[in-house]
Order: sequence, then structure tokens, then C-alpha cells
Amino acid sequence: MTEKFRGVFPIVNTPFHDDGSIDFESQLRLVNFLIESGAHGLGLFGNASEGYTLSGSERAELTKRIIAEVKGRVPVIVSTGHTGTDVAVAMSREAENAGADALMVLPPYYLRPDAEGVFHYFRAISDAVKIPIMVQDAPLMTQVPMGSAFLARMARELEQVRLVKVEAPPTAPKISELHELAKDSLTIFGGLNGQFFIEEMQRGSVGIMPGSDMTDAFVRIWNFFQSGNIKEARAEFTRFLPLMRYELQPGLGVSVMKNNLRDAGIIASTRVRHPTRTLDATGICELKELRSELDFACNGLSKRSRI
Repeated sequence: MTEKFRGVFPIVNTPFHDDGSIDFESQLRLVNFLIESGAHGLGLFGNASEGYTLSGSERAELTKRIIAEVKGRVPVIVSTGHTGTDVAVAMSREAENAGADALMVLPPYYLRPDAEGVFHYFRAISDAVKIPIMVQDAPLMTQVPMGSAFLARMARELEQVRLVKVEAPPTAPKISELHELAKDSLTIFGGLNGQFFIEEMQRGSVGIMPGSDMTDAFVRIWNFFQSGNIKEARAEFTRFLPLMRYELQPGLGVSVMKNNLRDAGIIASTRVRHPTRTLDATGICELKELRSELDFACNGLSKRSRI
């Protein structure tokens, strides 16, 4: 059921016009760019999508348009977590009805329940849908810890919980624990913009969900690793590590990604929605310096002109 969920699944950034409205033309251009760059799948409405700034109607319209544009070329995972269980269930059903291949679900993070409350939340969603659920284990953001034994229990007892995205540092040891406890009942992905991509794969992760701007680089690292060329995978990873690190600045990563995508001619504007932060002039100069020695699809219009 989860065999198709392997590889590089970028979280699709949401482009906005300068006035803050959604730029659907840039959005569909970005979707096609990611698939052309070798993405094995796409993730919608994660942090890099600024999903936290989108209304329900905007999410519904984006889901409809993006899935129609993808045309089944790659699987699409839609984030449907919410602070309320009933709303999360409704959003999950809507995403399934719109054609999502799987759901990515954060635990409730406003009124944080105990372990049984978190289990009840995921059970309600699992009982409501017929597509796989990816549990997003991101305690730095949610302040909701979910131990390896708890995640393995959900995989055993909840029919649709079949994937997990591990973003609880240190990620690599937790992936080892999950791989041992859950065996084949959980498909494990990494996150945190791929900063421990290679170590995670060595310990049993089969995928990564970075932002949209370095997809071709992550695909090259993935291909090297899968073919057994670990030295080449590590060398490629090391080349891009300074940019990965720069994008991990709290609140600024999305702006960095959008500057890269705009400079490559993929999207028209770097506009983000508050409370997402915007790079200042010095930051833009720092970013261009970091990019200057890198050969990848988002390194300027000279590489690939789109607009």
C-alpha cells in the first residue's frame, strides 16, 4: 500500500502575488518544475507551504488545481492536521475526496492532550478515511512528544497509520528505534530540510520532504545513495549543506526558498504571508553568496528561465 511513497517528496511552496493573494499560475509552474526536477512525490500545506496562513477555501482550491495538474504522475500527500479532532477528520475526508494519495497529520498542538488523547485523535482520522496517514512527528513545532513505542503502537492498531515523518531530533537514532520496533508496518521519512538525510537513509528512512528549491540536488543525493555510491552522495550533500543550514533559520526558511525560486524564474514573487518573515537586504546578499558556487536548477535565470 505504501510502496509508492519512497524518495524525494518536496513540500510545495505556495506562491503569492505582491498583494498577498495566491498566484495560481506560478503555483502550477512550480508543480511542473518539481516533477521535471525528478521529485518522486509532492507534499502540500506543510510549513514550507505556509499552510498555517491559508484559509480552508484556499486550501481546497489549491488541492483541486494541483492534483488536476499532477495528473497522477507522482503521489500527492496533503497535510490535514488541526487543533480540533473533528476539523482534522473533516479536512482529511475532503483531501481524500479531492484525490490525495495520503495524508500528513500533525497531532493537536493547542490544547495538547496526553498520549491516549493523541491516540484518540489519530484513530478518529484513521477510521474516517481509506488512504494512508503519515504521522508528522515534529515536537520542536508542536511541543507534543511521541515516542518510538507510541508510534509503533499506532502503526499496529490503527489501520491507516502507515507512514511517519521523523522530525524529532536527534532524528537518526529515533529512525533506528522505529525501524526496529515497527519493522515493515511503518514507512519512515525524514524531515527538517534534510540536514541528516544520509544518516537517516542509512538507518532505514526511505524518503525526505524538504522545501521546493533544492529538489534536483536532493534527487541526485538519493540516486547516488540508492545505487550504492555513498561517497558521491555524501560529497553532493556536503556541497549543499551550507544552504540547507541557512534555510533552517526559524521563520526565514520559506523566504530563502522563494528567493531561490523567483531568481530561477519559477515563481513571480517572493511574497510571504505574516507571520512568516522576509529576508532583509543583507540576507539576500548572503543567500546569493551561498548560491554562487552551486550548480542547481534554482541558481539563477542563467540556469533555467521559466517566466
